[in-house]
Amino acid sequence: MLKTIILGSCISVQGFFVKSLPNGRIVVRVGNQNFQGKPV
Repeated sequence: MLKTIILGSCISVQGFFVKSLPNGRIVVRVGNQNFQGKPV
């Protein structure tokens, strides 16, 4: 499932959902890299 997250004040990343974290953030995968941020 594709999800969009916010990494900073104006940087967003869209990728495949990996997992939810206890602090409310989620992890998405783009290629070989994982990014964590706040869901949109």
